Amino acid sequence: MKSYRWKFRSVEDSVDVADLARALNDLPEPLARALVLRGVRSFESARKYFRPDSIALHDPFMMLGMREAAARLARAVSDAEAILVYGDYDVDGVTSTALMVSFLRELGACVDFFIPDRNRHGYGLTSAGVDEVIARDPSLVVALDCGIKAVEPSRRLAHARIDLIVCDHHTAADTLPDAVAILDPKQPNCKYPYKNLSGCGVGFKLAQATLVQMNRDADAAMGLVDFVAVSIASDIVAMDGENRVLMRAGLEALRERPRLGWRALAAATRVNLRECSTRQIVFGLAPRINAAGRLADAQQAVELLLATNADRARSLAEDLETLNNERREIDRRTLVAAESEARRLLESRDRVSIVLHDSDWHAGVIGITASRLVETFYLPTVMLTTVDGVAKGSARSIEGVNVYEMLEACSDLLLRFGGHDYAAGMQLDIDDVPAFRDQFDQAVRAALQPEDLVPALHIDAAVSLSDIDGRFWAVLKQFEPFGPANSSPVFANDDLQVVGRPSLVGKERTHLRFSVRQGNDGSIMPAIGFGMASLADVLALSQREGRKIEMAFSIDENRYNGRNSLQLRPRDIRIASETARRSA
Repeated sequence: MKSYRWKFRSVEDSVDVADLARALNDLPEPLARALVLRGVRSFESARKYFRPDSIALHDPFMMLGMREAAARLARAVSDAEAILVYGDYDVDGVTSTALMVSFLRELGACVDFFIPDRNRHGYGLTSAGVDEVIARDPSLVVALDCGIKAVEPSRRLAHARIDLIVCDHHTAADTLPDAVAILDPKQPNCKYPYKNLSGCGVGFKLAQATLVQMNRDADAAMGLVDFVAVSIASDIVAMDGENRVLMRAGLEALRERPRLGWRALAAATRVNLRECSTRQIVFGLAPRINAAGRLADAQQAVELLLATNADRARSLAEDLETLNNERREIDRRTLVAAESEARRLLESRDRVSIVLHDSDWHAGVIGITASRLVETFYLPTVMLTTVDGVAKGSARSIEGVNVYEMLEACSDLLLRFGGHDYAAGMQLDIDDVPAFRDQFDQAVRAALQPEDLVPALHIDAAVSLSDIDGRFWAVLKQFEPFGPANSSPVFANDDLQVVGRPSLVGKERTHLRFSVRQGNDGSIMPAIGFGMASLADVLALSQREGRKIEMAFSIDENRYNGRNSLQLRPRDIRIASETARRSA
């Protein structure tokens, strides 16, 4: 298991913590500190944080281009024009497409949709995809989760006299596409207050604005928030601001009134929608939706989310489960080969990044494999395969290294690229892969600080086990939904004694189960470290030498045989330092 740098997150003014704790009815200070670190500094901001409400959503017309987009879409609906929704093959693209098609069908619009094939069309709004769009002869195309860099494809649509609305959330280039309207909070000169919407979130804002344009109630768009919630969780966008409001409302919709497609998918994946969480979306629902676009046709996933027939929904969900099982096996084989290649690369030369290319790797899984390599080696990683004679790949990064900027530094070698801080995609000539490997590594080296190569474990607060009671847990649960910018709080304690006999559990005995106590008279708390079997030696050493451990952990609820109990979930464990105890 990798080593971590423990970093206590700093609070600008420690007085804020004590003041907030008092304002919230003497809340335990570790929780008050975690709230301050999330920007909560008063009773009123705590109320908004714990009770996010749709009233906090921004006016969609604050987004640059929204008036033009809403007016054009409303006119297309009123005039019964042929509208084509152009999505993408990942979860954000699929949910964006399903949201817009569902919305337009409710309005009685004449609407169809198109999802590009990963291998035949490539990512996003491409020339190959546009060829198929033109053949369908719509008068308006709404591109969702893509299009911000589609300059040439947009010109082809304009030449064919097909109007285009772009709804994207990726970083814009210097030249923008030719469109009736471009909606992207990250585009230059857009004053929209919240920049972290998912692609589906931008589509949701267009739905709100279109309702207003048609003199209808904008709140009717809240019936679409289940799509937005799945996109937010799956696309790993920030879980703050509007996303937190939409995520909370979307989870409620998934739990209380799931549409037919979600029910069928949950049944096939054994997800209990009544207890649906961000984690269950990320590890349960999302991989099945992604599997369609990775191995087959993402249109299947859209059809599932739009299904109105139970038998058809069940059949589509079972198909996605089968595809996901195939994807897992391909993942496993690819990862074994990639890990071997990565070790050879790193042994051959001092590198701070990994760039691998194999023409036999499946384009649909290299992004997942890149993420796995980052977990193993903790280096920015690019996985490339060959598609239509060019190297096509996915990049994943580490904290402190913006992979999009790294690709910008190599743009002279790239045919195409786009993405976010931590994930991106690119295409380049196969002959340029060696040069790209070296140039990418140079860019990463220039961006790195030495400590960046050791993953940081960010700790919110020190906490005594005696603080962790029913009230503590009741408040902590309300920190959800979790995600980037609102991660599950991590606590630390450097005065723990291992009690009883630790054991390795799980099908392959990879999980570490044990119990700890603070002080001779303290209560005992159970802990389960998933995938932490390698740290059993640390616990054995602490017991053998009579030394205490220090542990960084989160807190969760163990549900077993109808009984609920609190347990610690370790993030890292080490022998306690002999130096003075840490303070919060």
